[in-house]
Amino acid sequence: MAKALILGATGGIGGAMARVLRGRGFQVSALHRQKSGVEGGISWITGDAFNGLDVMRAAEGAEVIVHAVNPPQYRHWDKLVLPMIDNSIAAAKAAGARIVLPGTVYNYGPDAFPLLRETSPQNPKTRKGKIRVEMERHLQEGGAKVLIVRAGDFFGPGAGNNWFAQVIVKARMPVTRIVYPGARGVGHSWAYLPDLAETMMLLLERPLPDFARFHFQGHWDKDGSEMITAIRRVLGNPALQVSRFPWLATKLASPFVPMLRELQEMRYLWQKNVELDNTALMAALGGEPHTNWDEAVRATLAANGNLAS
Repeated sequence: MAKALILGATGGIGGAMARVLRGRGFQVSALHRQKSGVEGGISWITGDAFNGLDVMRAAEGAEVIVHAVNPPQYRHWDKLVLPMIDNSIAAAKAAGARIVLPGTVYNYGPDAFPLLRETSPQNPKTRKGKIRVEMERHLQEGGAKVLIVRAGDFFGPGAGNNWFAQVIVKARMPVTRIVYPGARGVGHSWAYLPDLAETMMLLLERPLPDFARFHFQGHWDKDGSEMITAIRRVLGNPALQVSRFPWLATKLASPFVPMLRELQEMRYLWQKNVELDNTALMAALGGEPHTNWDEAVRATLAANGNLAS
């Protein structure tokens, strides 16, 4: 039986990849600082993604390593992100595995907008974006087999640390309004996690070069209205109030709250159209998995505890 290791299996995309891999017959293991034993069809291995020996041990015999781990609460990105990816690279080389990285649009600055291609220039204006660029450089030059699939903002079951669950419709709370961060009429790219995970799996099942990189279009909201309208339809409330995100207040508070500082850094992604060109992906797969807006939003709200039981 083929084996896969998930780093970050308790997160949204890590959990989605674990489900897809299990469905394809993989034996799935996950590294966690506290868990051990078998739970949810996953063999949990106690260890830390920051510890190279732990990752090397957990990856023995694996064909796939999903690197979906991030420092919690956006803390210490500059100190933790690159050592963790280097640990995955070393483990993948030792096991002969392919690293799968869920990529982001943080790599790009406004000079690459509005349509992002795999070959678009990467001139990020943020600290986090510069780290993502360096992370991908390590992967490209590290000597391991790699698959990077870049996508827009995550939403879906299990995706808690994102704009949808933290800002637009806060998880585990009654929905009395929608808070939307985007400028009026500006398009935004969303990635529904089950669709993204299935896309990654389909790519893994095809012949790939040692270093492969694709863009996932996902749910392209051409003017910012489609996500809002879908939430209203699912909730059965077409008059649900929409408020604009308080960017000024966030800026004033950001020196004291790390998460608000990170959100403020990402504001530029909400001010202009940011769309991913999936031409290469479509050529490789012949299509892109796509759940309709209402079904995707309904599943997200249900998992986030926003729908009445």
